[in-house]
Parts: sequence; structure tokens; C-alpha cells
Amino acid sequence: MSQQPMMSAAVLDRPLSIEVKQVPVPEPKPDEALIRVHCIGICGSDVHYYEHGRIGRYEVKEPLILGHELAGVVVRTGENVTNVAPGDRVAVEPGVTCGRCSYCKSGRYNLCPDVVFMATPPVDGAWAEYVAVRSDFLFRLPDEMSFEEGALLEPLSVGIHAVRRGRIRPEDRVLVLGLGPIGLLAIQAARMAGASAVYGSDVVEFRRKLALQMGAAGVIDPQQDDVSERIQEVTGGGGIDLVIETSGNAGAIAGSIGYVNRGGRIVLVGLPTRDAIPVDIGALVDAELDVHGVFRYVNTYPAAIRMLEGGSHRIRDIITHQFSLNEIKEAIELARTQKDSSVKVMIYPHSTS
Repeated sequence: MSQQPMMSAAVLDRPLSIEVKQVPVPEPKPDEALIRVHCIGICGSDVHYYEHGRIGRYEVKEPLILGHELAGVVVRTGENVTNVAPGDRVAVEPGVTCGRCSYCKSGRYNLCPDVVFMATPPVDGAWAEYVAVRSDFLFRLPDEMSFEEGALLEPLSVGIHAVRRGRIRPEDRVLVLGLGPIGLLAIQAARMAGASAVYGSDVVEFRRKLALQMGAAGVIDPQQDDVSERIQEVTGGGGIDLVIETSGNAGAIAGSIGYVNRGGRIVLVGLPTRDAIPVDIGALVDAELDVHGVFRYVNTYPAAIRMLEGGSHRIRDIITHQFSLNEIKEAIELARTQKDSSVKVMIYPHSTS
């Protein structure tokens, strides 16, 4: 009997303990394809699992492979796969849903209770040389689109879904609170969706400068500025029509009610460290605000690919560091401890550097 082929993968054993180990190459099922991972990003959730071993009700109880922002090449397909073929360059949507429940049937499959999401315990992710994925969650990349842009479709999808939830209009002025990877890509999504102007707010100067580089019309330092006054200043008194909150900061979430115009919209993306946050319900009701939550994304990958095909975007600007898989410990420690100088850290499983 032939020996099962092995591959390198970064395995989290316990909080702050991660090591590249040899694990079996996954065998694709009839409806799956085997992907050779070209590059994969480090997400904030990966860092949180690495640091704390859990996010909410999801706890790392067994060794776990992290990572879910990836692109690569199809190397083998199951017998029932028809939409991709070996050699195809693809982006991977990491949440495989059942396709049968009422949420899936109604088009809101991101709410599927039986979703299998990469790098969410106990499901392994893709900080590895290969990964097997159900083929309907693979999206072929245009020839002119890089693997890095393909991997960034995942966090960009969060921004696109937030913009859709906020029902963006061409005349809208948008404020994005928190300028991590999701916030910066939400700026790009809002601009590509036609917002008249997009502004950003963050306590880190490096990220504010990057937001301006990526097309923000102005930025706010919430530690130094009176945010409401600064909004009136940068908008020429026009105010903000849509707030997209990505930081999860309790003060920013509560303050967003006062940052948006009457009749405006607030979209909450960032998860706070505590579930209950005091908000001024009277002000919310009086201003007739619409408040929307965001859980991942739904039906965004084809749209994201089309949006990027024009080339007039700066999403790759958020990639600040690149490492091989063998350098995973150094990479994730940098992402964890150097938020003032890093945004998106990209991993290359087949690099030997």
C-alpha cells in the first residue's frame, strides 16, 4: 500500500505555541478540489486564536491549523467537479455552507447554522501547502489578477458586504472607524461602490497615512480630535451619511450614533470585547437611524473580482510584510505586537526563504 503524501502546515498546539509540522495532504472528496496554496493572509481572528485560544464560544481544544484568506492553484479535482480544472488559479471562499437550510435557500448563506468555516475550531484552516475545498467555493482569477489580490478577496468581501448592508448611494459621505485591514478595504469598497467621499478614523498614525494613500478624503485621530467637530470640518459641514464601524471599540460603537446625520445608517462590523455596550437609544430613535450588523459576507466573490478587474484600486497597499510558512512564528508575533507598523501579513507556504 502506497504511503500517504505529507505536507508542511503551521499547527497551533496551545496559546502562543505554533510550529510547522508534517501532516497528511488532504484527499479531495468527489465534489472538492485540491489547492496548492500560493499565499495566505494572517487575519485578526488568527492572531486572537493564537494569543487566547478562543473567540467567544469557539475554543481551540485540539491542535489546529489556522488561516482562511487564500489563493492558489488547482492541482487535482474530485470526480464530480466541473467548474474548475487542474492549473486554474483560484481564490477560496473559506466558509462552506450546507446549501439546504432556509438561510442558504433565501440567499443569506452566511447565516447558515451548519457552515464549515476554515480555521474556526474544530475546522482546520489553510496555513499549509495544500487544502481541499468544495469546488463551488472556488473562484477563478483573471489572468491580470495576482494571487495576493485573490487572497485579499476574503477581507475585501467583508467591506463589500458592509457597504451593501449600508445601502450606499453615490452622494453618500462615508466614515470608516478603525483602519485595520477590514477598515482599509472597506474604504476601497465604498469608493468602488460610488461614495462621493470616504473618511477614516484610527488612533495609529501609520494607518491614517495608509488610508490617505488608499484614497480616503480625510482622516481623524480620535485620541487628539473631537470626532464630531472634525467630521464637520472635513466634510465642510455636510456631515456623514454612513458610518462603518470596524474597530470593535466600545467608545466608537456608542459614539457612532452621534457621528452620523439624522436619517443616516450605521453598519457594525467590529466585535467588541464585551457583549453589552451602553448606547443612547433616545438619540438613535430621534434621528431615525438604521443600524445593521455584519456577519462575514454573502455572494461577494464574483462581484469583488469584477470590481478589481478595472485596476484602479490600491488593495495590495495593505500588505506590509511577507514571510514563508517556516517563519510563521515570527510572522504572527509581528502581526500581534506591531500593529503600529503592520497591516496585512502574507504567508507563502511554498517559499523556502
